[in-house]
Amino acid sequence: MDLLRTPEDRFLGLPDWPYPPSYVTVDGVRIAYYDTGNPEASAVLLLHGEPTWSYLYRRVIPPLITAGHRVIAIDLVGFGRSDKPTSRGDYTYQRHVEWLESVVVDHLDLTDITMFCHDWGGLLGLRLVANYPERFARVIAANTFLPTGDRSPGGDFLGWREFSQTAPDLQIGNIVNSASLTDLPPEIIAAYDAPFPDERFKAGARQFPVLVPITPDDPASRPNTEAWTSLARYDKPFLTVFSDSDPVTAGQDELLRKLIPGSADQPHRTVRGGHFLQEDAGPDIASILIDFIPSA
Repeated sequence: MDLLRTPEDRFLGLPDWPYPPSYVTVDGVRIAYYDTGNPEASAVLLLHGEPTWSYLYRRVIPPLITAGHRVIAIDLVGFGRSDKPTSRGDYTYQRHVEWLESVVVDHLDLTDITMFCHDWGGLLGLRLVANYPERFARVIAANTFLPTGDRSPGGDFLGWREFSQTAPDLQIGNIVNSASLTDLPPEIIAAYDAPFPDERFKAGARQFPVLVPITPDDPASRPNTEAWTSLARYDKPFLTVFSDSDPVTAGQDELLRKLIPGSADQPHRTVRGGHFLQEDAGPDIASILIDFIPSA
């Protein structure tokens, strides 16, 4: 597997991002994560999606630290400071699940996890919940879903999928800006561009949209269907926090609440925001997380 590694100077001086990375190497692929806050506390696991990196949580992390929590954010392979395979064929749904599992289960050995998962962070994180329900004390799903390919994901997703494959230059920072209600300043847009010095580094960002199963014969369809069997028994607290202006995942919160028993009687929320609700409602998300976690 041929890999690219973003030069470290691309990450110097990013606004509101003082967190040093830690690394774990899995089958030659270096994966970055950020472990901050109270090391004695149970972990709040923050999982980003496409095409962002852990920087998406820069407005969520500080209040969690102040509240006494341990916070762990992971850069998915192909994003952030994690290595970037150059061949799109090296990115598969199952491999992403295994990479994430290697960090959360094998390396960090996390238990009593509070997980906040967004976009692809949910497509992967919910698979971990299904595989290791005993490790997850509670879950917040935000603008995400777990598709099985037996229903159309909708025109807005298909439009994004087509754009991601045909745009000659995938401008990551501008994509985040256009899918947020907040008008991001240039330095924040540049921070989202930082992991990708040129188009060679964007194989993962290009490939993620076509890994979402949209037909029943997709390789991920059966594993996701099996995951739903486990999630249909998950009775620990499960909260949906969706935004009011995301055409891609609208309505998926209702499906999650219908199928996952732990969602019963939870204070589900709709916040003002676009797809990247962390940009539009970061402090609100932090407050929701803090309220969701029982006091020691």
